[in-house]
Amino acid sequence: MNDMDDINGLGHDLRRAVRGSVLVRGDEGFDSARAAWDPAIDQKVLAVVEAEDAADAAAVVAVARLAGVGVATQPYGHAPAGFEGTILLRTGKLRSVEVDLDRRTARVEAGATWGDVLSAAGKHGLTGLAGSTAVVSATGFTLGGGLSWFGREHGFAADSVRAFEVVDSHGDRGRVTAASDPDLFWALRGGGGDFALVTAMEIDLHPAPCLYGGRILWPAARAQEVLSAFRSVTAKAPDELSVWFQLLQFPPLPELPEPLRGLSAVTIDVAFLGDPEEGRDLLREFDAVPGAIFDTRGRMEVANLADICAEPTTPTPSLFRGELLTALDDAAAAALLASSGPGTVAPLACVQLRHLGGALARPAENGGACGHIEEPYLLGMLGVLVTPDAAGAIRDRQASIARALTPYTSGRKPFTFLAHEESAASAFTGDVLARLREVKRDRDPQGVFRSNHPVLA
Repeated sequence: MNDMDDINGLGHDLRRAVRGSVLVRGDEGFDSARAAWDPAIDQKVLAVVEAEDAADAAAVVAVARLAGVGVATQPYGHAPAGFEGTILLRTGKLRSVEVDLDRRTARVEAGATWGDVLSAAGKHGLTGLAGSTAVVSATGFTLGGGLSWFGREHGFAADSVRAFEVVDSHGDRGRVTAASDPDLFWALRGGGGDFALVTAMEIDLHPAPCLYGGRILWPAARAQEVLSAFRSVTAKAPDELSVWFQLLQFPPLPELPEPLRGLSAVTIDVAFLGDPEEGRDLLREFDAVPGAIFDTRGRMEVANLADICAEPTTPTPSLFRGELLTALDDAAAAALLASSGPGTVAPLACVQLRHLGGALARPAENGGACGHIEEPYLLGMLGVLVTPDAAGAIRDRQASIARALTPYTSGRKPFTFLAHEESAASAFTGDVLARLREVKRDRDPQGVFRSNHPVLA
């Protein structure tokens, strides 16, 4: 659909069907409305609808089906893709979080962020299975599986879902559970948003009466000592403890405090579901590494979980690449440090190792499409596109690190850690991908729903 008369006709139909705002190509404000979180991604959509409620979401799907165009859902623009020729449905106004203390669950609408969920749950000594940032949609994170700070203890976020409220490809609303529709329920727990439009989910909340966490930061010259301690600590860590290792390059920006401005650093980020004294004892090997510039570890409120990593909360153009590591022995550790240096990870901003294992490595009873991850570590490499021509150098550095670690990578990627250009086939085994494709063909034969990593691509 490229003819402006057809596009204007689509806009007319949408405005008649929904209460929320509608912008089509050519309208004032359309370009800002269609923008992704990552400004480097050009989302070439036909229209943008800001849904007021679930009824609006259903109406958009019905209009799209009749018009023969697709629908891509984004609350705020994270996990973007091109989505060419689609209607972009913003669900950011669907932000309700309702905690049921008796059942220890929460009903979370599609636009609610993890910050919203943690604030509501933390008041009661409970937590959802959130990741490193509070600003992403909890639902979008969970549809992709969801690797949480607490995944070693409780598994994937997707496996804590009890029910989804959805709009199907005909525009009909419904509730999906393991009993009502086991195939669709399985696919939505880790297979992404390719099968139905989720307007809300009901999730289990988990006890978090005491939380200990924070970051220790040293100059990059201490990287070898810190990585050695990281390997030792993670080799014997209980499931309640998650530890992440990072090599960072801070930009030379005047708004950064002097100790960090332009600094090449190594950090350890930790979260422990338990008593602070026990947590500190489990991490005592890091105390033996001298020269720490700061140490923020301490008792935390669940609502402040995102403070550990303090990731950017404003749109940032970037390039990401992830790999799962099968081992982190002496040779793998040496290869990581040699390929990430010397001295700085630039032009990358970050090279991160997340310790996995625990419940993430064990098949969940009646688990979703996310399955389990046998690999014990996840490598992430992020570069910030300060200028568009920085992309080549960033990709080259990511590729060189990945090549150095080839003997220790499995080739599989967690779904939510796929780069923009990677396909769903990299996240799933052949039998899981085949089942996801079967569910897609059965539930959405017209291809109404367009996810950022389509299973049929």
